[in-house]
Amino acid sequence: MIKYLKYIFVLSILLTSCKSKKVVTNTTVMSMSTKKIIKNHYNNSFEKRTIKARLKAKYQDKKTSQNITIKLRMEKDKAIWMSGTILGIPLAKVLITPNRVTYYEKLKKTYFDGDFKLLSNFLGTEVDFEKLQNLLIGQTIFNLKDKRYISEVEGVSYLIEPKQQEELFDILFWLNPSTFKVNKQEVRQPIEQKKLTVSYTEYQKISDEVFPKKINLIAIDKTKRTLLDLEYRSVVFDEKVTFPFRIPSGYKEIKLK
Repeated sequence: MIKYLKYIFVLSILLTSCKSKKVVTNTTVMSMSTKKIIKNHYNNSFEKRTIKARLKAKYQDKKTSQNITIKLRMEKDKAIWMSGTILGIPLAKVLITPNRVTYYEKLKKTYFDGDFKLLSNFLGTEVDFEKLQNLLIGQTIFNLKDKRYISEVEGVSYLIEPKQQEELFDILFWLNPSTFKVNKQEVRQPIEQKKLTVSYTEYQKISDEVFPKKINLIAIDKTKRTLLDLEYRSVVFDEKVTFPFRIPSGYKEIKLK
């Protein structure tokens, strides 16, 4: 059950709406400098204050295939809250803040209350609240202004990567030439044989914002391959949100080794 929650943590804010329109993008990629591509990416950043959404998630590994319904609430830069159910049966609640990751699950009556180490171990790279938030709204998980990047046209995307990759891992971003949102982003750890790939397979325009509608996550750890598909069924922006969360008494705490 914990493995479902790890995915619910990481990917739960991608946005769509029943009133939204599918974004049709230009397949012609114009030549453009890396500096301008990055500038356009940040000029198209998410600007809303809060999100209330409902989404469908499908988790799959070698042994398990499970559909989960998730209610999501988010206040930008402050909190991400999720409540998951299976066939209408309450499964778990999750609350992520800039300094803390907390969740509990009802089937085994366990809970976790700690920092981002759990998620970092799972993803294979150090993560924090900002990285998770960016991942979920179609922004690059690393700040493209922190170091020098290079770019090239690959297929129907701009491929952006550091001029000099890190020693232990590689990061790559494929940006949409029309919206400058992320088509795909990837973290590779060749030595440890790990790779995380997040593909944004469809976007929708809601009011004046462009957001992912469908995403696909593939996490590879040596020979283990795990998939998560997300589809957002509804979303509302800038409504007041609350984050009800209390760990029930009698639950057993999960300790990281």
